[in-house]
Amino acid sequence: MNDEAPDIQDSRTSGEPSATPDAGGKAAPKNKRSKGSKATAAKAAIAATEARIGYKFADSALLTTAFTHVSALKPATRHRADSYQRLEFLGDHVLGLIVSDMLYRAFPRADEGELSKRLADLVRKESCADVAKQLGLTDDIKLGAVGAGAGARLRKSVLGDICEAVIGAIYLDGGHAAAAEFVARNWTERMRKLRRPLRDPKTVLQEWAQGKGLPTPVYREVERTGPHHDPQFRVAVDLPGLAPAEGVGGSKRAAEKVAASVMIEREGVGGGNDG
Repeated sequence: MNDEAPDIQDSRTSGEPSATPDAGGKAAPKNKRSKGSKATAAKAAIAATEARIGYKFADSALLTTAFTHVSALKPATRHRADSYQRLEFLGDHVLGLIVSDMLYRAFPRADEGELSKRLADLVRKESCADVAKQLGLTDDIKLGAVGAGAGARLRKSVLGDICEAVIGAIYLDGGHAAAAEFVARNWTERMRKLRRPLRDPKTVLQEWAQGKGLPTPVYREVERTGPHHDPQFRVAVDLPGLAPAEGVGGSKRAAEKVAASVMIEREGVGGGNDG
C-alpha cells in the first residue's frame, strides 16, 4: 500500500458527502451540483408563474411568499407573518380600491348602493378564486406535509386568498400602476358581465319610463291564490302604449319586481344591467 495515497472516506461512515474527481483530478461535490440544479428549477418555476400572472417581479421573494401556506413553513421557525397572510390582507384592500375606481368610471349613472353591490360581487372570495383558477395558479401553492386529498381540498379553499396575496405582492413590487394593470386585465370583463340583478327592477323601469316621457308604471293585483299563511300574488305592470307584463311572488312587492323584470327584459331596457 502506498502510504502517501489519500485517505478516502465513505460518506455513509464519515458523514461527509462523497466526491467524484473531475477531469483535472479535483473533486466536484454532489451537493453543490444538486443545489445548482434546485436553484435553476426554482428560477424556472418562478418564471412560469410570472408568465401566467403577466407580471415579472423585481423581488421574486414576494412572489414566493404570496404562494406559501403557513403549513409549508418549518415548524421550528414557523411564523404566520412568513406565509401569504400579510400579503393577502394588503391585496384585499388594494383590490377593493382598484375595483371601486373601475366601477366609478365605468358606471357614471350608478348610485352608491348599486356601486357597493357590484363591488361586493367582484371582490368576494369566490370571484378571486375564479381568477386564480383561470390563471392556473392552483399547483403553485406551497403546502406542508398533507395527504393528496387534503392537499387538493386545501388548495381549493385558499385560492381566493392566494389571488389577493398575489395582488398585494405586485403592489409592493411594482406599485399601484402594476397592481391596477393586473386587476383591470382580470376583472374588467367580470365587471361588464352582470351575474345577478343589482338594482331594484321597479326603479330601473321607472327611470326608463321617465326617460321616454312616460308616466310612472302602475302595478295592479291580478290574482291572489293559496292559503292565507302562504299566499301567491300575480301582479301586472302597465305603461301606456305597451302590453302589460305579469309576475308572481309570495308578496305583492316580490310579484311587482318580477313583473318589472319581465317588462325590462321584453323591452330591452339596459339600465338593469349596465348602470
